[in-house]
Amino acid sequence: MTSGFAELASVDGTVTPTAEAMVPMKDDGLYRGDGAFEVIRLYDGKPFALVDHLDRLGRSAAAIELEFDLPALEAEIGALLETAGPVDGQLRLIVTRGGRRIAATEPIPDHGETLKLATVTYNPTVILNGVKSLSYAANMQASRLAKGRGADEAVLVRPDGTVLEPPTSAIFWVSAGGELRTPALEDGVLESITRDRLIKALDVAEDSWQVDDLRAASEAFLASTTREIQAVAAIDGADLPAAPGPRTREAQQAFAETLGRELREL
Repeated sequence: MTSGFAELASVDGTVTPTAEAMVPMKDDGLYRGDGAFEVIRLYDGKPFALVDHLDRLGRSAAAIELEFDLPALEAEIGALLETAGPVDGQLRLIVTRGGRRIAATEPIPDHGETLKLATVTYNPTVILNGVKSLSYAANMQASRLAKGRGADEAVLVRPDGTVLEPPTSAIFWVSAGGELRTPALEDGVLESITRDRLIKALDVAEDSWQVDDLRAASEAFLASTTREIQAVAAIDGADLPAAPGPRTREAQQAFAETLGRELREL
């Protein structure tokens, strides 16, 4: 992380230190969590996969019938990043029902080399499948429930035992038979951009998987914008034999190569 990281925010084009940024209170983005968001990794001030993130923001907004001015947001992102300079961090984008466009630079959360997971039963809202909406209270509560059981993060599982995803990442695991697996998008998991890069780089089976299959894994890892690739050390109190294991190392290497190639093209 860049020393002395300064958090900045742009609200409808006005850039200030984040602590001084102001949003009008009468906004259903605040009142009802009615809006959409994205989080984008910044490497030396360069946003990774910005086009993909903006495309997904557009799809999320369309799914909840939320209009926003994309050209204005793109211009505001450019101005914010120019002010922020060559920082290593993350860029948060928010569009709200009240018409606000918000972009903010933030430090990367601290993620260790490994983490422990606990399964949490979750019944998703079908009409919000695949939408990165501001209504994340259930996801955050799942994380708190997992931490209350001694884990670092949750992995969401439907009442019928189908594995979904952790609250803010995608999950991959190596089955007892040695196959690298991840839940299918058709089960309602988010179309993660990091997940997409890994599926294109590795041999991954996408399908509906039961939680017992996950618990029998020889290794597992999470993938997300902020975590990149993070090894899983235990699931529901049972230690995994390898953390990080060879398939996790393979994924880390594949993502690093993809990242390097795409950043060179910016």
